[in-house]
Amino acid sequence: MATTIYEFFGFQATDSSKEATDHATAAECPFLGDKCQKKLNDGVVAGVCTLKPATRGPVICCPIRLYADDYRILRDVADIAFGPGLPLKPGASAVSEARHTRADVVAVFGKRWGGELHLPQRGGVGAYFVDWILARIDAAGDLVEFVAIEVQSIDTTGNYRGARADLLDQARAVTMASAGFNWENVNKRILPQLIYKGNVLQREKMCMKGLFFVTPTPVYHKVMDRLGGNAVLLPYPLQSSSITFMAYDVDTSAPQTGAPLPLVRQHVHTTTVVQVAQAFAGPGTMPAQDVYQKAIRDALKP
Repeated sequence: MATTIYEFFGFQATDSSKEATDHATAAECPFLGDKCQKKLNDGVVAGVCTLKPATRGPVICCPIRLYADDYRILRDVADIAFGPGLPLKPGASAVSEARHTRADVVAVFGKRWGGELHLPQRGGVGAYFVDWILARIDAAGDLVEFVAIEVQSIDTTGNYRGARADLLDQARAVTMASAGFNWENVNKRILPQLIYKGNVLQREKMCMKGLFFVTPTPVYHKVMDRLGGNAVLLPYPLQSSSITFMAYDVDTSAPQTGAPLPLVRQHVHTTTVVQVAQAFAGPGTMPAQDVYQKAIRDALKP
């Protein structure tokens, strides 16, 4: 697949502003305010946030890109799960903040916030681990309820090393790369993990709104295609057994220089773990009946 690098160290690849070039030179991610964590196989910092295929819009390929707009996705989930406007606080400080303000707050547990929760392991691996936990704390400092969040982008295939080097050159040239996307991971890794973790969470008495899955819009569409779409994956209200899919893209409607593009939320769809598991166990989208027969007859024609 032919692609180009669309976003490089948080900025559009075509952005030659001082802010963009400074971030590239320092290998710094503007969404973390720290070094880019995405690396090539040999340990070189990649800096590639988003790739653009020749025939479609850009595809976010780094999950940290979804933390743009000052972790907007966390605020969006908190608004849906707990009601709008509750302040987000690092986990360790949430109780004292709630008691001091005499109002509900949301405790955030995740990297660079309140720290990751120490969960038991399954077979020596962290199978129960989720990227984020948002916990509503009442004015008395007591835990009321919580939700879990998984954040996934899409792994890449092929190579964009040459295109990356061209962007680091003074000319900052945008050139073609052979990189593509590992869509099969939707079937092999992403969906099985969601089903397993959704089942674990629905046994938690205080996880009343279930699991939220945040992903780029193209990945959301691949998931929906695999599961049969909205006609099969029926909508449900928030509940302990629910999985809420939330899809985001970079907002290309207002190109700008000197700052990263904002995120735009495209889809929110809530269903249940059972619905996802049943749809995943099925054959997925089927071709027309007798498609093999037709292909054979076409090939036999003189």
